[in-house]
Amino acid sequence: MTTRTTLTGLLLLPLLLGAAPAIAQSRNGFDLADTLIPAAEILPGGPPRDGIPAIDRPRFTDPAGARHLAATDRVLGIRRNGVAKAYPIAILNWHEIVNDEVGGERVVITYCPLCGSGVAFSARAAGRARRFGVSGLLYNSDVLLYDRETESLWSQLLARAVSGPLKGQRLEVLPLIHTTWGDWRRRHPRSLVLSRDTGYDRDYDRDPYAGYTERRRPLFPVRHQDGRFPPKERVLGLVAGGQARAWPFSELALSRGVVEDRLNGQSLRIHFDRATQSARAEDPSGKPLPATVLFWFAWYAFHPDTTVYRHQRGAPHHE
Repeated sequence: MTTRTTLTGLLLLPLLLGAAPAIAQSRNGFDLADTLIPAAEILPGGPPRDGIPAIDRPRFTDPAGARHLAATDRVLGIRRNGVAKAYPIAILNWHEIVNDEVGGERVVITYCPLCGSGVAFSARAAGRARRFGVSGLLYNSDVLLYDRETESLWSQLLARAVSGPLKGQRLEVLPLIHTTWGDWRRRHPRSLVLSRDTGYDRDYDRDPYAGYTERRRPLFPVRHQDGRFPPKERVLGLVAGGQARAWPFSELALSRGVVEDRLNGQSLRIHFDRATQSARAEDPSGKPLPATVLFWFAWYAFHPDTTVYRHQRGAPHHE
């Protein structure tokens, strides 16, 4: 059984050993000879390939069966094709990937505890549905997935294959909300909930990353850094037409809860809830947009050209 001590020790191992490993042609069994990102910046996170096991056969319960969940517990929530599902962070901390189906649509739910980033994707790539695992490798402190059919590596926050036969292919990002169980259940009272009956022996009451959020710096090196906000301040990030923008929670907290904004000529509405510390984006018709909540350092590492929302009475201000 994996314990907090073991997992934390594995995560810290590359730092304890010193600088980043020398450039290698392969790592964790993945071919890094031809990558879209610098191979030297693909770092071992500690666990081997599948050392953090993805959930391939998820089981679900109705809200009445989720008595272990408190109203304040964090979940990732998705609604597709009339079906709503919630994935507790307490489970995702130990698995990071759930290969699932929502309303008949194959999806992959991903969570990187090091970046605080939950992202949902359509599982289809290059004309067929894929199943994904945890590579044990990181880029910009963010999890690299791999598809089991071709063993291509995929960056969660780039939503793109960075090596292997599918290099350059993109995954469709789906709207996903990071909120509390109480909030999600209130808005989706019939939502299914990922069960702790995962097939793995894990202590889901124990956080293997306890204390990490309070540490100012990330554990692993990142390519770009910016000091305008604390590294682990949560932001809502969205890319539209190649343009990136971040809405820091500290700035959204100064608003009345709803911010009307425009990105790349597209009108959008940002909703922020102080009580649940959650944010989401939608278009003027109320259609959810595929925005991501994550740590500021992670957003900036992947989007150094991002604009940033600043609260200002009247029209939003960006820098």
